[in-house]
Amino acid sequence: MVDQIKQVVINSPLDMHLHFREGRMAQTVIPLSSYSFAGGVVMPNLVPAVNNLKRLTGYIQEIKSIIDKDIFEPYMTVFFKHYSYQELEQLKPYILGVKLYPAGVTTNSEEGVAAINKAETTIKYLEELEIPLMIHGETHGFVLDREKMFLPIFEHLAQTFPRLKIIMEHITTADAVSLLNEYENIYATVTLHHLLITLDDVAGGLLRPHLFCKPIAKRPEDREALVKAAINAHPKLMFGSDSAPHPLDKKEACGCAAGIFTAPIALQALVDLFEQHNALHNLQAFVSDNAQSIYRIIPPQKSVTLERIPDKVPNMYDDVVPMFANQELSWSITQVK
Repeated sequence: MVDQIKQVVINSPLDMHLHFREGRMAQTVIPLSSYSFAGGVVMPNLVPAVNNLKRLTGYIQEIKSIIDKDIFEPYMTVFFKHYSYQELEQLKPYILGVKLYPAGVTTNSEEGVAAINKAETTIKYLEELEIPLMIHGETHGFVLDREKMFLPIFEHLAQTFPRLKIIMEHITTADAVSLLNEYENIYATVTLHHLLITLDDVAGGLLRPHLFCKPIAKRPEDREALVKAAINAHPKLMFGSDSAPHPLDKKEACGCAAGIFTAPIALQALVDLFEQHNALHNLQAFVSDNAQSIYRIIPPQKSVTLERIPDKVPNMYDDVVPMFANQELSWSITQVK
């Protein structure tokens, strides 16, 4: 009988797609990421959006005041709009990239881009300034096909702006995984929940609002492609939780808000997933090394130790329900230093 691995150590884990919110919600959720991760990419789709230097620096101050003494680097983004070259020059020292949302495809994206061709002047500036473009890649077509229908836009951008680093955010389909191998300047993040669930888990029986997200979970064959790429540490794929907290009254409601809150359980669940596939040797690359290479960043040094100790997930954090609420996980974080 082969002995089970009892301990896993991850160096400087990174979450390359996070929603921190503001105010009371930020006070609740930020410490749950800054405790266990060394850094994270913070999304800008607030109200009002983070789309100018004053708004950005104010948000950075709020985040850092909540992080307090935790070892954590917030990698900031700004909401895509028609920026001038000079505006982007001023923003560049403070940001890791610019996040493009097609208008109306997800939470607080109403002011997003309505037509890619009208955004290409700003995209050209990003290429010239070597600022990555992060994209929520969905159209307004049939819900299961929205990502697939957006892929030709990724191809157009990759061909038109060959020196632009393009990040397909939270990919959900086998087709998107395939695109990673076709263009040198296309990369991607993938979430924990898209590695674990399909649409059946969301709506195959009683509707489960706390598993409803955008992009929506897809088919089993899509999940299989995502898992294969992740556990093999595809060098152009990074972990990005897309942890998206909403208060209980916005989730268990008519017009359920889209988003799954995974920040407090992400590393524990990833260790479990990679162990199931005999791929723990690739976890470090997936949750840190690939992102460091893709973005050319050096995160703070932080060591996170997980042990095979059962841990029950709280039912709620303030008024936010996490993934696996009230369930027992096989792994626990036992040391952070």
